[in-house]
Amino acid sequence: MIVANGSFPTAENPLTLLKAASIVIACDGAIRSLHTEGILPYVIVGDMDSLPEDLRACYTDRLIRVEDQETNDLTKAVWQARKLGQDEIVIIGATGLREDHTLGNISLLAEYEPYFRRVELVTDSGWFIPLSYSTTLASVPGQQVSIFSLTPQTRLSVSGLRWPVKDRPFTSWWQGSLNEATGHEFRIDLEDKGHILVFRTYA
Repeated sequence: MIVANGSFPTAENPLTLLKAASIVIACDGAIRSLHTEGILPYVIVGDMDSLPEDLRACYTDRLIRVEDQETNDLTKAVWQARKLGQDEIVIIGATGLREDHTLGNISLLAEYEPYFRRVELVTDSGWFIPLSYSTTLASVPGQQVSIFSLTPQTRLSVSGLRWPVKDRPFTSWWQGSLNEATGHEFRIDLEDKGHILVFRTYA
């Protein structure tokens, strides 16, 4: 579990995942919320510019300072998870607050995907996963589903949703949004190499 410095979750689903996580990696600015919740992170990663002095002293044995200004703190935490040998990451606290941070964090999922068996970004309303291959995903009837293409040249087909898609690209983010599952699974087929993000609301 990686906790970023966005809006700390309040919904049951992300909080349950957080409490069940075997390893919690915190971006430096997120430690305030974790400290308030009484959750002890395994490590705290970042350039420490968002870490108050009192918390810096409290968690001095868990700090991993990374000065690289070419990556954000979320990415620094993700690479730390990889160094620790983790092959699954679930990210919370990466949305909310500033919209530009939210969009940037969501788009980064496609960069993380090749390095992990599972990558998810969980919010209070649902979760995002990145995909670069054709697959079938679980759903429940009526579940809201949105598909965003990060590679607008990629043609894709989608079945099992209220509004199916047949061999077309999504050249703008709105084009694949606000769809709805009709059964217990839906299929996405990528006709070309590319990167997409799938958002599903909680059932």
